[in-house]
Amino acid sequence: MATKPQPGTVWFVGAGPGDPDLITVKGRKLLEQAGAVLFAGSLVDQAATLYAPAGCEIRDSKDMTLEEMTDWLIAAANRHETVIRLQTGDPGLYGALIEMTRPLTAAGIAWAVVPGVSSAMASMAAAGETLTLPEVTQTVILTRVAGRTPMPPGEELEALAAHKTTLCVYLSITLLHKVQEALLAAGWDEDAPILVVQKASWPGEEKIVRGTIKDIKRKCQDEKIASQAMIVASPTLGAADWPDLIRSKLYDPTFGHRFRKASPQENAA
Repeated sequence: MATKPQPGTVWFVGAGPGDPDLITVKGRKLLEQAGAVLFAGSLVDQAATLYAPAGCEIRDSKDMTLEEMTDWLIAAANRHETVIRLQTGDPGLYGALIEMTRPLTAAGIAWAVVPGVSSAMASMAAAGETLTLPEVTQTVILTRVAGRTPMPPGEELEALAAHKTTLCVYLSITLLHKVQEALLAAGWDEDAPILVVQKASWPGEEKIVRGTIKDIKRKCQDEKIASQAMIVASPTLGAADWPDLIRSKLYDPTFGHRFRKASPQENAA
């Protein structure tokens, strides 16, 4: 009697923010050997699926329910050694990762995750900005505004904004007025800089809008930005044009560490 073959592995691969070149090398290698790919067509640039080999089963998930997606992945894993769920950004951030992996585990299907570049990092890169600066802020908060999905108690944007650190606000461009209200209520100045990047890294589609808490909504309306945009509020914005910066200790000649001795000035002090 023939032994039933073991099912394949489902890989949850972060496709990155949009540019197909920003997928990881590991993610691309897995795509190149995939027997089946389920990709988020409403969010992931379809060009990423071009790495899949000829004959690969490719399915767009934008019209599927969670149950339909997991059923498809389980069925595909029973036919192929390598199955890919290709997701925007990183699979573990604002994705249904655990909701999908639980049915796979229950069905005896092995799965693993390949991380991806998030739109927060891609947005700051596109704008030439930094998330952190010495003695300005060393903390980054990734969050969203409550919409149809409520926020857990204590995670309201006003409470998070009170820390006056870098805020990367996902999935909230249609609620930009709420972001403005929360920042002002938390004590931010209405002239504090705000950055909005739509479709960060998408070839030919990226838009970068700079403004203040006071005028950012109008500027986004002028650019017709109403979806797929990252909102960043940070005390680091615009630092490239500041007259003075506090120097990073890591590269300061007067700061010694195990790879480099401090300059005589520090030793003399």
